[in-house]
Amino acid sequence: MRRFIAAVGVMVILAGACGGQSDGDLQPVTFMAGFTAQANLPFVGVYVAEELGYFEERGLDVTIEHSAGGGEHLQLLAAGAVDITTQDAAVLLQRRNDPGIPLVSIGLIGQTGQQAFVALSDSGMTDPSDWAGKSVGYKGTPPPDVFAILDAVGLTEDDVDLINVGFDPRVLTEGQIDVYPVFKSNEPDLLARQGFDLVMWDAADYGIPTLGLAYVVTEETVETQPEMLAAFMDAVIEGITYAAAEPESAIDIVMRYVGPDGDADHQRFILDVELRDSISDVTETNGIGWQTTEQWTSLAAHLERYGAVSPGTVVEDVFTNDFLPGA
Repeated sequence: MRRFIAAVGVMVILAGACGGQSDGDLQPVTFMAGFTAQANLPFVGVYVAEELGYFEERGLDVTIEHSAGGGEHLQLLAAGAVDITTQDAAVLLQRRNDPGIPLVSIGLIGQTGQQAFVALSDSGMTDPSDWAGKSVGYKGTPPPDVFAILDAVGLTEDDVDLINVGFDPRVLTEGQIDVYPVFKSNEPDLLARQGFDLVMWDAADYGIPTLGLAYVVTEETVETQPEMLAAFMDAVIEGITYAAAEPESAIDIVMRYVGPDGDADHQRFILDVELRDSISDVTETNGIGWQTTEQWTSLAAHLERYGAVSPGTVVEDVFTNDFLPGA
């Protein structure tokens, strides 16, 4: 079942309430993507599974909704109005820590973090050590990654001018900021299309632990709906596998959700970057979506070091592989 819904508030809770059985003995499931429709890989897995019948084959009737991007997807998940959503791994840890939402990753699709930092190529900067004396942007709150990159090259926050720049990359192209934070699968392509050449720095390239998007549920759903979660994950992993093998076909499916005003070439860029970042030594051995205690422990320690979460995170409570194919 395909529905194009942008959640705008708690009023959606009643409309999206979960549970019960649907006609034809298909189990109703509500999935909410953590952002507007686009080719983020966890979204693609769901789109493909819906359009090619993978959900129905496994006895699921999945309603697909989209967050407006204000974090309401986690509120709706916690309220029981949404069964499954997506969330960045670092934010998952932060929201478990405060305000204490019992989030659990049931499939880590982004084996590398989503964000990086860029500068214009003609800036002359080639290494983060060149950030000294420059203005470095962040969105909302300075992320631990920026402090870790500075540490990696022997700088401190006192060596740069940290500025909250919001979400408009024109602050970079118009010279208001020297270093700009980007989502790797999105903004570099948009800037390149405007004719700007970039140099990019990814925290992972400096030995900093980063993880990306995961499929996320609550502890209660893990305990009460294991068969549904196993069926869902089996379907979406098949959808992701299909997208990796048939990206053009997958983009055709994505565009049904993005709508007529979308740009298929840009969506292909997003998909290609996210497919690349879905692969790691862990997934090569165990399969797409697999996650380890070591990965989550390293990320938690990184966040704790820079004050993004309180010490003592119990990572064994944060994830499970039980619902992945072949687990």
